[in-house]
Amino acid sequence: MGSSYAFEALIKSLRGAIQSFPDKRTGDNLRYTMEDAALGAFSVFFTQCPSFLAHQRAMQEAKGRNNAQTIFELENIPTDNHIRTLLDPASPELVFPVFDDAFQILDKKGHIDEFRVFNGDLLIPLDGTWFFSSKKIHCDNCSKIEHQNGTMTYYHSMLTPVIVNPGFDKVIALAPEFILPQDGHDKQDCENAAAKRWIQGQGKKYSPLRVTILGDDLYSNHPIGKLLLDNGFNFILVCKPDSHKTLSEWVELLEEGVDRHTVVIRRWNGKLWEVYIYRYANHVPLRDSDDTIWVNWMELTIIDDNGEIHYQNAFVTNHKITDKNVENLVLCGRTRWKVENENNNTLKTKGYNLTHNYGHGKKNLSTLLATFIILAFLFHTVLEFTEDRYRLIRKKLPTRKTFFDDIRALTRYICFNNWDHLLNFMMEGLELRLDDG
Repeated sequence: MGSSYAFEALIKSLRGAIQSFPDKRTGDNLRYTMEDAALGAFSVFFTQCPSFLAHQRAMQEAKGRNNAQTIFELENIPTDNHIRTLLDPASPELVFPVFDDAFQILDKKGHIDEFRVFNGDLLIPLDGTWFFSSKKIHCDNCSKIEHQNGTMTYYHSMLTPVIVNPGFDKVIALAPEFILPQDGHDKQDCENAAAKRWIQGQGKKYSPLRVTILGDDLYSNHPIGKLLLDNGFNFILVCKPDSHKTLSEWVELLEEGVDRHTVVIRRWNGKLWEVYIYRYANHVPLRDSDDTIWVNWMELTIIDDNGEIHYQNAFVTNHKITDKNVENLVLCGRTRWKVENENNNTLKTKGYNLTHNYGHGKKNLSTLLATFIILAFLFHTVLEFTEDRYRLIRKKLPTRKTFFDDIRALTRYICFNNWDHLLNFMMEGLELRLDDG
């Protein structure tokens, strides 16, 4: 009924990355390989089943084989403690090449180009999110907040860049940038510093592909803007008047119809008429300094027929703004929210349980497991784009929860020969055929 090339290729890529994990064990305590530990952890996130390995141990005892072995290629199933101990020394950056391989699979199939917007650019929003916090549990890589009452909150956070499109309900996850203590820096790491590292590091591989970076007001400053331009990126960044007083005053002094322009569009939103008022100006200073970068400014205000404001926001960009493209440029800028709604919230609330403490470790465990969770989400995204059977099954089942409930139930009671076998079994059970799609 078909072969899941993408799943096999991605598991192969992950296994290759795991082979670079450090293993300092000596003596005879080598029953479990690093692949067993890492793929075991990944299998839990991929199936969204915290008890997956326990179920597979029981299946092994009853049937002499199990799905951890046949689908994820584990030789032996480690205990949770073994997994935590073995994985803690491994830096999450060691599995970042798997994100690149997933990108290449989607690119070769033409799916990356499907995300390009009206001007041919890819949109990549940058946004920070917490994925762990505790008053007691912490490691050397934790950030911390000291409260006035003397207590301490320890936490982990990261940037979660994704590729988005205004009209798509899916995003393509890219490798995260963790907000961690940096060698040679006394000051605690922050989202702004992490963004600069991503732009100069991981981001370099994307800038030649024509990319517009999206971000909130935190990124709308001279150092970030200049760094983006120097590294070949375009940008659309939120620009709040309170934090950009020079720019705001400059815009208001421009002559309407000459240097500042207005476009008005009336729309029916399904319930009432709304008026979209776009204002824009090209070549304005981002800050009050001789070395400032000059940007293009645009603002959208949405009002109803009674004059009540439903939405108002402004952006700066390096794209030249015209009457014809201002609507699309603002739409792209507003798409920034998808990194939170369709990526971070999915990772936290849709079964991936990003904020659950699966094990903190002393060094890298927390960040490595977070990376595995993002990878699991990416694997499913790739499968939905490239695997007809997977897409048909997801379309047939009413919700994401139903799909993963079925995966959990089936893999608990039936041992499948491989991922293909599982998909074919679900196709037959749901009475689906490839020509249904």
